[in-house]
Amino acid sequence: MSDNKMPIGPRESVDVRVDTPGREGLTGTAPASLYQPTIETEQVTLPPDWRPAEQQPAWRRDFPIDWPQDHYVARRDFMKFMVLTSLAFTMGQFWIALQNLLRKARGKPELKRIGWLSQVPVGGVLTFAYPGEEDACILIRPARDIMFAYSQECTHLACAVIPRLDKDVIHCPCHEGYFELRSGRPVAGPPRRPLPRIQLDVRGDAIYAAGVEWRTV
Repeated sequence: MSDNKMPIGPRESVDVRVDTPGREGLTGTAPASLYQPTIETEQVTLPPDWRPAEQQPAWRRDFPIDWPQDHYVARRDFMKFMVLTSLAFTMGQFWIALQNLLRKARGKPELKRIGWLSQVPVGGVLTFAYPGEEDACILIRPARDIMFAYSQECTHLACAVIPRLDKDVIHCPCHEGYFELRSGRPVAGPPRRPLPRIQLDVRGDAIYAAGVEWRTV
């Protein structure tokens, strides 16, 4: 074997770094720009009339409008709104279910005398508290042998409702909500749940509240 050293070829002078142009095309290497992060099209800034920035009038350079960015933010905010709205709706349904479970656990309210037939003429209204003293309710007598009783708190935001027998509805003046007089179900405005119905028991001249019917539809 000869002791002469092998001459240094061009490969020996190549930079050892893999991201230099001199190593492009060699085995196991690639152009340096190949692994650079790509730019999303929604992040690309575009002038509003597609002309370069230097050709824009002075007022537009002072007040630029980035259409892709603006639309991207709008979609992002819309999705955020939809997620938060869905979460609030779901939590509301869980809260209603929890309230129903608590009411069932407390059992049926006791029988309570709330007034006398002689106190409520045909077309008259009687206010009373049931089942607790803080629970305001109304009794409506549209005909001699017909009476309805409901919670007086609107199912929208708990405003006090007012019977309007001339229109056969129960009106919430706070947000213009309307309930059907004979069923307590919402017919107009923001309320979506019917008024809780108070079960009545008439014994002679006495009127008793016998329970509360909580409904969702």
